[in-house]
Amino acid sequence: MSIDHFGQDLSSFSMLDLFRMEAQAQARVLTDGLLRSERAPDAATLEAMMRAAHSTKGAAAIVGMAPMVDLAHAMEDVFVAVQQGRLALGGAGVDVLLGAVDLMRALAGLSEAEMSDAGPHAARVEAVLAALVALQADVAAAPAVAPLRPAAPAPAPPLATTPAAAPAREAPAQVPRNELLTLAGQARLHAGRLRPWVDSLQRYKRQQRCAFGAIEQLKDAIAMNGDPRLLELVRQLDERAATLPGTLQRIILDAEHYERQATGVATRLVDEVLALHMCRFGDGLHGLPRMVRDLARSLGKEVHLDLSGADTLVDRAVLVRLEAPLSQLLRNAVDHGMETPAERSAAGKPRAGTIRLSAHHRGGMLSIEVSDDGRGVDIEQVRRAALARRLVPPGIAQALSGAELMEFLFLPGFSLKEDANAISGRGVGLDVVHEMVQAQNGTVRVESTPGAGFRTIIVLPVTQSIVRALVAEVAGEAYALPIARVERVLRVPASSVQALSGRQYLEHEGAHLGLVAAARVLELGEAAASAASGELAVIVIGGARERYGLVVDDVRGEQNLTVQPLEPMFGKLRDVASGALLDDGSPVLILDVPDMLLSIARLLDAGDSLQPAAHAQAASRAAQQAARRILVVDDSLTVREMQRKLLAARGYRVEVALDGVDGWNSVRAGAFDLVITDIDMPRLDGIKLLERIRQDPRLQRLPVMIVSYKDRPEDRARGLEAGADYYLAKGAFHDATLLDAVRDLIGEAHPETPP
Repeated sequence: MSIDHFGQDLSSFSMLDLFRMEAQAQARVLTDGLLRSERAPDAATLEAMMRAAHSTKGAAAIVGMAPMVDLAHAMEDVFVAVQQGRLALGGAGVDVLLGAVDLMRALAGLSEAEMSDAGPHAARVEAVLAALVALQADVAAAPAVAPLRPAAPAPAPPLATTPAAAPAREAPAQVPRNELLTLAGQARLHAGRLRPWVDSLQRYKRQQRCAFGAIEQLKDAIAMNGDPRLLELVRQLDERAATLPGTLQRIILDAEHYERQATGVATRLVDEVLALHMCRFGDGLHGLPRMVRDLARSLGKEVHLDLSGADTLVDRAVLVRLEAPLSQLLRNAVDHGMETPAERSAAGKPRAGTIRLSAHHRGGMLSIEVSDDGRGVDIEQVRRAALARRLVPPGIAQALSGAELMEFLFLPGFSLKEDANAISGRGVGLDVVHEMVQAQNGTVRVESTPGAGFRTIIVLPVTQSIVRALVAEVAGEAYALPIARVERVLRVPASSVQALSGRQYLEHEGAHLGLVAAARVLELGEAAASAASGELAVIVIGGARERYGLVVDDVRGEQNLTVQPLEPMFGKLRDVASGALLDDGSPVLILDVPDMLLSIARLLDAGDSLQPAAHAQAASRAAQQAARRILVVDDSLTVREMQRKLLAARGYRVEVALDGVDGWNSVRAGAFDLVITDIDMPRLDGIKLLERIRQDPRLQRLPVMIVSYKDRPEDRARGLEAGADYYLAKGAFHDATLLDAVRDLIGEAHPETPP
């Protein structure tokens, strides 16, 4: 069995497959080496390129690709000439060699039947070979090969593309990512719940010690009494209890050992699953230096791309989504930011401009910076463009700060370039970057120093599978906000809240911070009253253009949450992005902050207040106590939680059960007005749960609704025959359908409200 250095079995690949992998890998080595040689040639880079060309020649000979052999041999001759000092590679010479590398890539993709004669590339092979020979004879002959390269810049390969061994590195991405991460997260969660059990054993040990102390006191009292029968009973009690402390201690030690092992294994499992989906940031950057070089040369400029942080780990899915934003930023830097060599020399700058792309981890986030030493952005030009497009009134435009003006660059269709070309000036620019970053729960900002350069800073979660979130309590429920979307958390006196034109706000950093209650945004009823301490918990969200204070009941702190996508049947839920499980095992919804910003703006425009009147709060509490009770039984976390929140938002008191057995225990112990159950559940399915309810004299008249994916006529008939009062298919499920069915069965949430 043949194994590559990534641990992949190569025995299943054909010789042609292996050749193509080898050719692509060596083409990348040659490209990187040529770009480095153009800037700062060195012997080590030249040696690496010679080895790459030689290896390509040998591999091509094995599969019988004569045109590739000739091409690689001609490149070797050029490198030898450079090594011997007979030839100095300039930009034109690198153009010829890069054109040869492009041709090698094209030849590697030919079918087996076309390999011997180069197929559709035969004429191009002859032209490139002639250019390579001419390059050795006379450097001036190099421009003759220019037509062999496309006039437009060569497109950068997708950022997910990796070298020849890419199949081995990409293979883990085929793992069912969400399910595997969810199971790993649940394993860690269950392991963590062993600690409370061990702590309870320790409490039991203390109680046992107290009980033995009481027995000793009882024994002393009996000894003083002298009753032989009682003394014998005490002696027997001592014998039977003597082993209990030691036994309990061994159980506690075993439990603690098991808890440590389970926690360690679960933590490693989560780490390994995450590692399957991580890769080097540099794996997505291979085509960018070439793209920058070719684009700059097509515009008559000299620009180099410096990369740093290539070993920084990032989620593959995040890296793929970075392709369009990074390409757009680099094109903007070359076209908008960089001056021509003559302009740079006149400004006292090096003729060749530099763009720096770096990535690093900071505070658990991925920070990416793209900066250049070009002309920067003229703030006054941005102000004039905003006025010309009527994006802001003249009076306000003059008062805007530089940071506020820079935000206009993210608007769709906003461009500072008056003439359009193939590269830019058509209104497609930083808005692409902004949209992608927003979709990934990240932030982006730009900085400019006129005449000195432009910088873009992107901050994203390292992975979309695990999100660092701030957990807050709203109307007695836990909700999570991605920490990248939270600007800061404030604790402010309730007395500091001011009102202006029907809106409530705080004075924060010299500006008005509009306030709105989170409970009102999420439609969970009236906002809670001020805390007894007179403080308000405020979460500041938004950006420079829109910043709001979200008032919550309390802030619990930060947690790492394993993201669990919502069931597709729910569609896009307003203000909600996904679900997760907290460290204590309770479910939580992760909020969609951009969506919430829209909801908040609508509330504030409507003049919504922060808190309800005191009598409204009292009425709300009384109504909640009198609300009808519903039990939701479903083994799916997201289905269970969404049904609960949907019904609770309409005033019903809702409890949940994890499966049929849990539901049966709950329905016997509590007084419910309605049971909503799934069918397919572990331990006890919904039909058997329904049968038990109908067989119990106390519960047999309790309304039961089935909500199931099974929607065949025989499934419905089975449910209704078992005694279901309503059968709702999950495939056709939406808010109104469920609520209408509940109202049909038990009426509105509050008995005094007419159905």
